[in-house]
Amino acid sequence: MSACSRCRFMASKTVALDPEAYELLKRHKRAGESFSDAVKRLARPPRSIASFGGMWSDMSEKKRKELDRTYSDLRKADHRRAGKIHRSWS
Repeated sequence: MSACSRCRFMASKTVALDPEAYELLKRHKRAGESFSDAVKRLARPPRSIASFGGMWSDMSEKKRKELDRTYSDLRKADHRRAGKIHRSWS
Protein backbone atom coordinates (compact mmCIF):
# COMPACT_ATOMS: atom_id res chain seq x y z
CA MET A 1 0.00 0.00 0.00
CA SER A 2 1.07 3.57 -0.59
CA ALA A 3 0.03 6.77 1.14
CA CYS A 4 -1.77 9.47 -0.80
CA SER A 5 -2.70 13.06 0.00
CA ARG A 6 -6.45 12.33 0.15
CA CYS A 7 -6.52 9.20 2.27
CA ARG A 8 -4.47 7.44 4.91
CA PHE A 9 -3.80 4.29 2.88
CA MET A 10 -4.77 3.42 -0.65
CA ALA A 11 -4.29 0.13 -2.46
CA SER A 12 -2.33 0.42 -5.67
CA LYS A 13 -1.65 -1.64 -8.77
CA THR A 14 1.42 -1.51 -10.96
CA VAL A 15 0.80 -1.01 -14.66
CA ALA A 16 3.53 -1.32 -17.26
CA LEU A 17 3.51 1.22 -20.09
CA ASP A 18 5.82 1.33 -23.05
CA PRO A 19 7.68 4.67 -23.45
CA GLU A 20 5.27 5.98 -26.10
CA ALA A 21 2.20 5.27 -23.94
CA TYR A 22 3.89 6.86 -20.93
CA GLU A 23 4.72 10.03 -22.88
CA LEU A 24 1.14 10.26 -24.20
CA LEU A 25 -0.25 9.93 -20.70
CA LYS A 26 2.26 12.42 -19.33
CA ARG A 27 1.28 14.98 -22.01
CA HIS A 28 -2.42 14.61 -21.17
CA LYS A 29 -1.89 14.83 -17.42
CA ARG A 30 -2.90 18.21 -16.02
CA ALA A 31 -0.84 20.23 -13.57
CA GLY A 32 -1.37 18.91 -10.06
CA GLU A 33 -3.13 15.79 -11.35
CA SER A 34 -1.85 12.34 -10.43
CA PHE A 35 -1.35 9.73 -13.13
CA SER A 36 -4.25 7.77 -11.58
CA ASP A 37 -6.53 10.81 -11.80
CA ALA A 38 -5.46 11.39 -15.42
CA VAL A 39 -6.24 7.78 -16.38
CA LYS A 40 -9.67 7.97 -14.71
CA ARG A 41 -10.49 11.29 -16.40
CA LEU A 42 -9.36 10.09 -19.82
CA ALA A 43 -10.94 6.63 -19.61
CA ARG A 44 -14.39 7.70 -18.37
CA PRO A 45 -17.11 7.69 -21.00
CA PRO A 46 -18.18 11.19 -22.11
CA ARG A 47 -21.14 12.69 -20.25
CA SER A 48 -24.34 13.27 -22.15
CA ILE A 49 -25.50 16.84 -22.64
CA ALA A 50 -28.58 16.00 -20.55
CA SER A 51 -26.38 15.49 -17.48
CA PHE A 52 -25.67 19.23 -17.49
CA GLY A 53 -29.37 20.18 -17.34
CA GLY A 54 -30.20 22.65 -14.59
CA MET A 55 -26.55 23.30 -13.83
CA TRP A 56 -26.96 27.07 -14.12
CA SER A 57 -30.53 27.27 -12.81
CA ASP A 58 -29.44 29.33 -9.80
CA MET A 59 -27.44 31.83 -11.88
CA SER A 60 -28.40 35.47 -11.38
CA GLU A 61 -29.88 37.44 -14.28
CA LYS A 62 -26.87 39.78 -14.16
CA LYS A 63 -24.43 36.89 -14.51
CA ARG A 64 -26.49 35.32 -17.32
CA LYS A 65 -26.44 38.60 -19.28
CA GLU A 66 -22.69 38.89 -18.69
CA LEU A 67 -22.20 35.36 -20.10
CA ASP A 68 -24.46 36.13 -23.05
CA ARG A 69 -22.34 39.22 -23.88
CA THR A 70 -19.13 37.21 -23.54
CA TYR A 71 -20.40 34.44 -25.85
CA SER A 72 -21.63 37.03 -28.32
CA ASP A 73 -18.22 38.74 -28.32
CA LEU A 74 -16.50 35.38 -28.83
CA ARG A 75 -18.79 34.52 -31.76
CA LYS A 76 -18.06 37.90 -33.38
CA ALA A 77 -14.32 37.37 -32.94
CA ASP A 78 -14.63 33.88 -34.49
CA HIS A 79 -16.49 35.32 -37.50
CA ARG A 80 -13.84 38.02 -37.97
CA ARG A 81 -11.06 35.43 -37.73
CA ALA A 82 -12.84 33.12 -40.19
CA GLY A 83 -13.28 36.03 -42.60
CA LYS A 84 -9.57 36.85 -42.45
CA ILE A 85 -8.68 33.23 -43.14
CA HIS A 86 -11.14 33.04 -46.01
CA ARG A 87 -9.79 36.24 -47.55
CA SER A 88 -6.19 34.96 -47.25
CA TRP A 89 -7.15 31.90 -49.28
CA SER A 90 -8.71 33.97 -52.05
